[in-house]
Amino acid sequence: MRDLLMTAWVTVPRPACQRKGVGTCRLPKAGAALAGAQPDLSMGTRASPLSISCGRSQRTQLKQVDGPSTMRPCCKARPLLLLPLLKAAFLNGQLTSVRANHWLSTHRLLPARGLTTEGPASHPVEVLGQLFRRDDFTNVTAKILSKVGCNLHNRTHHPLWLIKERIKAHFYRTYMGRWGTPLFSVHDNLSPVVTVEQNFDSLLIPLDHASRKKGDNYYLNRGHMLRAHTSAHQCDLVRCGLDAFLVAGDVYRRDEIDASHYPVFHQMEGVRLFSSHELFAQVERGEDLRLFESRGRRTPQKQGTHTLEAVKLVEFSLKQTLTRLVRHLFGEDLEIRWAECYFPFTHPSYEMEVRFQGDWLEVLGCGVMEQELVHSAGAENKIGWAFGLGLERLAMVLYGIPDIRLFWSEDERFLKQFCLPHIDDAVTFQPLSRYPPLMNDISFWLPAGSYAANDFYDLVRSIGGDLVERVSLVDQFTHPKTERVSHCYRITYRHMERTLTQQEVRVIHQSIERAAEQELGVQGRY
Repeated sequence: MRDLLMTAWVTVPRPACQRKGVGTCRLPKAGAALAGAQPDLSMGTRASPLSISCGRSQRTQLKQVDGPSTMRPCCKARPLLLLPLLKAAFLNGQLTSVRANHWLSTHRLLPARGLTTEGPASHPVEVLGQLFRRDDFTNVTAKILSKVGCNLHNRTHHPLWLIKERIKAHFYRTYMGRWGTPLFSVHDNLSPVVTVEQNFDSLLIPLDHASRKKGDNYYLNRGHMLRAHTSAHQCDLVRCGLDAFLVAGDVYRRDEIDASHYPVFHQMEGVRLFSSHELFAQVERGEDLRLFESRGRRTPQKQGTHTLEAVKLVEFSLKQTLTRLVRHLFGEDLEIRWAECYFPFTHPSYEMEVRFQGDWLEVLGCGVMEQELVHSAGAENKIGWAFGLGLERLAMVLYGIPDIRLFWSEDERFLKQFCLPHIDDAVTFQPLSRYPPLMNDISFWLPAGSYAANDFYDLVRSIGGDLVERVSLVDQFTHPKTERVSHCYRITYRHMERTLTQQEVRVIHQSIERAAEQELGVQGRY
């Protein structure tokens, strides 16, 4: 379940990509003290539990451990032109200076493996006004940092905002507390910078688990990272006493490049905890049932500490809740199926898949929360479920959006389609003019040391940006004598708003070729 899998007061400026209508944490009265609460994420220190402040707006502290005592808050990375890589390409006589200058003015290239600036490793990484010391784990790029703070899920009338608001409204209407207030609180503005402990350790993810790999995540340093899932906030919110909540936010993962994968996407997390009384209140002779057993055995159906009766009721509540949600969003015609799976933080665990364009698409993961996790968060006398879903994937199905890059489009022809009078109004995406793709191949010998395909994908993203539609491994060859391995990738370029020329694409492609040799240690075969 990849989708299941948060400060003295100085105001941080809103990033340029953020519009009006940015949401804040909306809570029922019982949880109002937690609105917008975030842990202290100052550089080089572990995040503390959520601080609670009543009736105050939440702001972010600007801290620095070393160096000057004051600095300029900044929410976006400062992109740099790849002039050394592009120089030869622009001087080859095949691209006019006018066209080259026009292309550069509209598409600034980012450093292949750089961070916020080029310079000594001692220069810290700046994110949302905070500085983080670099180390051997630092791998976040300027391209990715430029996305931090954009908060597409909080932009009014953006398709991701529509999905989030529809889910929130459904939970508000359907699940009410004993005093007539919404049972679920909503948190949609928590910082995406978390500690490694929050992202992995708090969820019982083993140290050797594949999801921790440097090649799959964006690390600021060994102690801090951009969250890989909204579940990173789960324990902190439970520790603050919340029994039912939703968390929405941007998450970051290094991944392949195609129409359904992007290094920044958005998730919504849901958690519900039950006391013995809450779970068994509607069951005949429920007073005789128990949540836990002392000498239980772990089986595929339950955890060792849980009774089978409790697990079955929690599982029923979970699947009923998610089935109601999907039917609310898509109606009765959408094909759904459940698949058993494994996650470190839930057992038993399930994935929900929906039929999309002829293929089964995973949209969420869920399960009964591991009791060790619940216990460590201070709710040892309760049992619960959790789920996580991808907002982009739901929006692609619901609105018929064919390419995940469109969510980042500033084209008014795209955005105006989702300016609806009511969030529940039906809308189907009307394709913009379909501009032709341009495909270029790149072939190289892999280095003798380690090589990860995600490093190459990240490099391509950093240089080509959203002009890159897909990267596919089309051929690999092992030399019979030297045993050297060669990979050939096909890079598909397509602009979402105009037709690209081969000359423009060649400039980018040559930059990728040079950067691959310099940064990844490959030997080109071009």
